[in-house]
Order: sequence, then structure tokens, then C-alpha cells
Amino acid sequence: MIISASRRTDLPAFYTEWFMNRIREGYALVRNPFSGKESRVDLSPSAVDAIVFWTRNPKPLLPCLAELDARGFAYYFLYTITGYPRSLEPSAPPLLQAIETFTGLSEKIGPGRVIWRFDPILLSTVTSEEYIADTFGMIARQLKGATKRVVISFCEFYKKVSANLEALAPITCFDISRDEPRIRRIASSLAGIARTCPMEISSCADARDLSPLGIRPGKCVDDALIQELFGVTASPAKDKGQRKECGCVQSRDIGEYSTCLHGCVYCYATANREEARRKALRHNPESPFLIG
Repeated sequence: MIISASRRTDLPAFYTEWFMNRIREGYALVRNPFSGKESRVDLSPSAVDAIVFWTRNPKPLLPCLAELDARGFAYYFLYTITGYPRSLEPSAPPLLQAIETFTGLSEKIGPGRVIWRFDPILLSTVTSEEYIADTFGMIARQLKGATKRVVISFCEFYKKVSANLEALAPITCFDISRDEPRIRRIASSLAGIARTCPMEISSCADARDLSPLGIRPGKCVDDALIQELFGVTASPAKDKGQRKECGCVQSRDIGEYSTCLHGCVYCYATANREEARRKALRHNPESPFLIG
């Protein structure tokens, strides 16, 4: 079993104490986000093939990595750095701090186990095509040698995302999902930059075929990578709970939606900052549930 920690929230940034308590207890309790059904997730080392951490700030978790190693857990990080303005990412770590933490983590566990996510690509009146390319290039050059892979995706304007973006006025955000030439122009530019670093570049949950540009369809939760890194054979079955275009294999997510406090306006997993704050007030690091 692969543990996803977590698509739904940034566990390393905000809930490291709870996560480590769950590791020591050997289980977590999780509510299904749609049905509310409660289930027990076995977190004993013998039950876990690997842990996939999704984060913008792993710094609180870094002192705990030695304990995870000693307990026999295999893990890797999907580390998001986008460098967008504070109007879009009000509480994300400052860009230079995020890069410094990334490179430090890479030195500690190896560049194959820290994957950079430049995700999502969002065009707006404060993030033009040129801004996207320049920022991606700057980050890529800083991370050269610190990672082997970068994952990109274009912002999906889901209903709750659109509502949050519309509230940004006077900033305007642009849905380019049907602007194929523009998408390919941006993707080609980023692929060219990635090649110079060098990094393998892949897409996340994208129905478009970007392979002619040098961008392969990606798997963020990746059985082949787990085999390569740790010699562990995980199930190759696709995760049916994810979007059709998602290539990830099955995993168990131990997070909860609308609990991340970074406040990124384009976030798919958090309805709004106020709800996240309300839920965080109900967090008890000693509870088997993340919230309540």
C-alpha cells in the first residue's frame, strides 16, 4: 500500500506532529470526503510500500526523517515551488527560502527523491507568459542538480477555483484550457528550459498529448519510481478515485480537504481560507483523525 500524505492538504507544513504520532501509533483514521464513511489506515512499516509527501514546505518534517528511516519507511517528496506573487499565494514560503529548503532536502535524501512541481500554471494580469517562463527558468537553474524531475500542469477552473479567482479583482485570471496554441507555446518553452538543467519534464493529469514537445504523461504516485528508488514492487493498478487523465497508481490518502493554510487562490483542495482556518482550530495532534 502506498500512503499519500497528502493531496488534500500540506501535512508536512502544518500537521507534522499529528503525522508522526500516527506513525508511532501505527494507524490513522480517515473520513471519506464524499460519503463521510470512516476507515482505519494501517501505517505499520510492514503495510506501507512507500509514503508520497505532497508539500510546499517540508521544513517541519525534516527533523523527523531520521526516525522514518529508522522505522524502515521508504518515501519521496513532491515539492511545489511556483514563485507566484503574494496576491496568488499569500502564505506560501518565500521563494528563496523554498529553494533553499528544497536543495537542503535533496542533499539529505538525494535528488531522485525530491520532485519539483511547477503546478499549476496560471496566467493572469500579474503572471504573464513571460513571467511564467522567466520564473520557471530561474527556479530550474537554482534547482539544477537538486532534482531529476519536474511536473507541470495547467490550472483547471473548477467551480470553487473560479469563485476564488473571480474574487481577486482587479487581478484577472485567464482560463486558457481551450487555447491550444498558447498552451503548447508555454509548454514548449518550459520543456526547453528543463532540458538545459537537465530535468525530465512530465505533465500531471493532462489529456493533451505533449510528448512531441518532450513532455511525457506523468505519474505523481509512481510505482515505477518506487521500484527504481527502493526496490519495492507496488501495485501498478490505476487509482480510480482520481481524474480520468491522472496516471497515478492506487494510494491511501490520510489528509482532509480544506485544511491547508497556505491560502493559494487556485487551490483545488481548499474551498477557501476561512474554512481552512475553522477546521485547523479543531485539529488535535493526539487524535487519530486529522480534524476532530
